[in-house]
Amino acid sequence: MNLKMWNLQLHTLTIFSSLKKDPVFKLLMKTIGSDPKDVEDFIEKYCEFVAALYDRDINLSRYIYSLVMNDENTYVHSVARKKDISPLMEKTLIQELTFLEKVSLLTSDELLKSLDYRGFLPQWEVSYYDFVKAYKEHLENLPKTGYGVFAKYRAFSIANDTLVPIRFPDPQRLDELIGYQMEREQVIKNTLAFLQGLDANNVLLYGDAGTGKSSTIKAVVNEYYPKGLRLIEVKKHQLNSMPVIMEQLMDNPLHFILFIDDLSFDSNDDSFIALKNILEGGVNHPQKNILVYATSNRRHFVKEDVNNRMGTELFVNDSIQETMSLAARFGLTITFQKPMKDLYLEIVGQLADRYGLKKDRKELLKEAEAFAIRSSGRSPRTAKQFIETVKINENIK
Repeated sequence: MNLKMWNLQLHTLTIFSSLKKDPVFKLLMKTIGSDPKDVEDFIEKYCEFVAALYDRDINLSRYIYSLVMNDENTYVHSVARKKDISPLMEKTLIQELTFLEKVSLLTSDELLKSLDYRGFLPQWEVSYYDFVKAYKEHLENLPKTGYGVFAKYRAFSIANDTLVPIRFPDPQRLDELIGYQMEREQVIKNTLAFLQGLDANNVLLYGDAGTGKSSTIKAVVNEYYPKGLRLIEVKKHQLNSMPVIMEQLMDNPLHFILFIDDLSFDSNDDSFIALKNILEGGVNHPQKNILVYATSNRRHFVKEDVNNRMGTELFVNDSIQETMSLAARFGLTITFQKPMKDLYLEIVGQLADRYGLKKDRKELLKEAEAFAIRSSGRSPRTAKQFIETVKINENIK
């Protein structure tokens, strides 16, 4: 192999230019660009590269393939926005993919062939990947797999008006949730319509604490992540920043749920107006790839005091109606009420089976009811806390 020519070709990467900023790829370029005649310098760069590769993947082909498939570049942006692709850009893409495939198959022996050194040096593995074919399939699957950071993560938070991946999101699954099947089915049907490009509603999950409102939203995203659904967790004070975030997502082929947990407002809260504009679309047309799913223990969101109700304005009813209007802007409101005794004990029984508890069932249910009275009342959360307590006690014995 001609190291000098490879080094020049690596520096000409254009569509995949961001690969040159990757720490491992950058060290590989430095090694290829080094002079094997300077044995000490070459070995130092070589070992530094291998150490960095080992820290991530012992297989060079797999590592470079992953970089290429997850790369966020001008070509994938154009495809996502359904822009016309220039034949020249298309030719550049094929050339770069073909070359990167060749680089991914570079073996340690090939790189060390010209080095005048007979001591031991670490090596890596390689595997064959058809970069051109795989990348075309990747582009076809963008509405499901996404690109860049959205291909690697399913959930995001917001910091400084920027999306930040949540590396370890709540793994809650739909089949792990007990009770409230009718309520969850409404969320599922709305979400599937959303993913299929049909009319779908912003959703408000309203009801008592501990009934599984937030868990339902997280579980739905985990269930339909492979179909192109992503979650963005939004704090109330971040609502004013959402127009910037939403504009960034406008041309993204994926579908996004803006998740606002435990929603409530104080009087004269600017966030109230911000959310109202998001739900209505503001001056922009509502985005078809974004919905708001919110949870709240308050039906009308805004905390009211005597002055709110008695009114210091001339038109008191107008003021009250304004505070109540936000809930009406959710097309779908689903109520999660605390379970009655029978449902609560059914949840306890199913959780007991799932946890493999050995305790007598009649005694277990009696203790579960007493636990609920001592706690915050009957709820799926209370049932789970009770079962986990019993399980811990069994393990200690």
